[in-house]
Amino acid sequence: MANRLTQTTSPYLLQHADNPVDWWPWSPGAFEEARRRNVPVLLSVGYASCHWCHVMAHESFEDETVAAYLNERFVAVKVDREERPDVDAVYMEAVQAATGHGGWPMTVFLTPDAEPFYFGTYFPPEPRHGSPSFQQVLEGVSAAWTDRREEVAEVAGRIVADLAGRSLAHGGEGVPGEAEIAQALLGLTREYDEQHGGFGGAPKFPPSMAVEFLLRHYARTGSEGALQMAADTCSAMARGGIYDQLGGGFARYSVDREWVVPHFEKMLYDNALLCRVYAHLWRTTGSAEARRIALETADFMVRELRTAEGGFASALDADSEDADGKHVEGAFYVWTPEQLRAVLGEEDGAFAAAYFGVTEEGTFEEGASVLQLSGEARPVDAGRVADVRARLLAAREERPRPGRDDKVVAAWNGLAIAALAETGAYFDRPDLVERATEAADLLVRVHLGEVARLTRTSRDGRAGTNAGVLEDYGDVAEGFLALAAVTGEGAWLEFAGFLLDIVLEQFTGEGGQLYDTAHDAEKLIRRPQDPTDSATPAGWTAAAGALLSYAAYTGSEAHRTAAEGALGVVKALAPRAPRFIGWGLAVAEALLDGPREVAVAGPVGGELHRTALLGRAPGAVVAAGEGPGAGAEFPLLVGRPLVGGEPTAYVCRHFVCDAPTTDAGELAGKLGG
Repeated sequence: MANRLTQTTSPYLLQHADNPVDWWPWSPGAFEEARRRNVPVLLSVGYASCHWCHVMAHESFEDETVAAYLNERFVAVKVDREERPDVDAVYMEAVQAATGHGGWPMTVFLTPDAEPFYFGTYFPPEPRHGSPSFQQVLEGVSAAWTDRREEVAEVAGRIVADLAGRSLAHGGEGVPGEAEIAQALLGLTREYDEQHGGFGGAPKFPPSMAVEFLLRHYARTGSEGALQMAADTCSAMARGGIYDQLGGGFARYSVDREWVVPHFEKMLYDNALLCRVYAHLWRTTGSAEARRIALETADFMVRELRTAEGGFASALDADSEDADGKHVEGAFYVWTPEQLRAVLGEEDGAFAAAYFGVTEEGTFEEGASVLQLSGEARPVDAGRVADVRARLLAAREERPRPGRDDKVVAAWNGLAIAALAETGAYFDRPDLVERATEAADLLVRVHLGEVARLTRTSRDGRAGTNAGVLEDYGDVAEGFLALAAVTGEGAWLEFAGFLLDIVLEQFTGEGGQLYDTAHDAEKLIRRPQDPTDSATPAGWTAAAGALLSYAAYTGSEAHRTAAEGALGVVKALAPRAPRFIGWGLAVAEALLDGPREVAVAGPVGGELHRTALLGRAPGAVVAAGEGPGAGAEFPLLVGRPLVGGEPTAYVCRHFVCDAPTTDAGELAGKLGG
């Protein structure tokens, strides 16, 4: 049976449109139906590239018997967490509070008033490892609803009251200073894996935002220890299986400490954040490896994630068809020695196996290996490596491809715009700046559209129905500000200002705390408010960074004050949980450094402009342009004339300006941190 999901724009919901389960999308109508029928709501939350979501769908939601029971006794609601991060956040908080852990698929049972009373994640089709089967869970919940309704209501009420009491005031008095930064650095050093890079044990996630903080800290203070952690972590990831050694780009995380076996899905946000980090690492150290990884990751995003409308798709699945036609995790990416020989011949096959660590036993499953580079720094024929990579990549292109979640998420496209704009500028790749500009155009045209508020997602050039959340406003503003710096087009500064004014009006509470949803957004059982940076910058810290940069560009006291108010939470969290406030720490570094304001009266793309963009000072903002109209584009350029008819750079911070310079070397010295 086709259900109501056929009308949605989410690839994840569309995957379930033909289930025998009578799914509803999240909507008032679903809860009215539950009230009318006097039954509970099953809320199932996942996303299109989630492996265990597919497994549970196949085992349970495609099963006619399970579906018949579910349809009779529940109203089933399916949510794409990437389209509705607010719904996901509120109920995930409840799941974690109740069970001590969370994850996707998320399975929550609600009253018709959307109050949760029973929780879980993946439930198997048969009882195993102490976990009941999904059918048993449905029967148990149905029995409790029928026979013990008062108890259910009491539990639901208690959970909602507990969640409501969790509102953050603003996380601390004042802005983070040297003491909090020092404690955060010490905390990261304690959790640093000296042997393999990165932080903590398995599973190990790419710590892009913590690395950005470490690079900024090094630039500001000269701390060699911070730079070493950043550089060694980036090198370990670049050489590991988490990085696609043939096609570029990073997988979501590594299941082991050594970065060998990834969870193979590739997310836009990881690749955008890591592309930018490797570009910044190159800017700091000149590392050839960092340059290669930044460019390969940028090229991966453009080649495999770019949509026909010029935006960037959300993700590639972990699973694809293997040689036997079965859907298997990693099938597209892994190799056996035999497969290498079939493509390359005996001699090059043996060379590739040694170079990429492909063994007879295999490093993954069923004798297959994930390609990685060995740690030994032995001389190797670069031409031969390039030839082997090209031939293997061409052969891999013949394999069945992983599915692509082709919805465009505003926030993640903002991150991609920033990464591509900067990478294109650093490495003289104007095509990457063009791709960033096209994605930004799509966000303005489709996601802002007529309504002058940001829409969270679009697909095939059609805006979805879900309102943008704080991370959308913060990350898109960040992308627009990076694009303004690189292109010299002040329109992007204006668009960023427009978005940040909405942050001030709609997302900011008393005392500087921020909320993930707007004041006029749909009311949930609690207003979500998460300041921690996990896979992406929190809306809270993303907004703080963009507000700070915008204030530096324009001199706006209101935006500076809002940024400082938002950074109170970093002061509170940095000493306790530095791994989970990495972007907040990076923004704090910019605040401590000024940030510096660089005005280049001269040609966009000229030597002084390029020197300014390559400056390492944390969070420095750059405005470039020439002629009488430049000041209209960028307030920083007002009253900044050429000196002696030459292009001239002006560097200011904390209301104090250095003497103007026409010398690129002198400018580089002023921005070296």
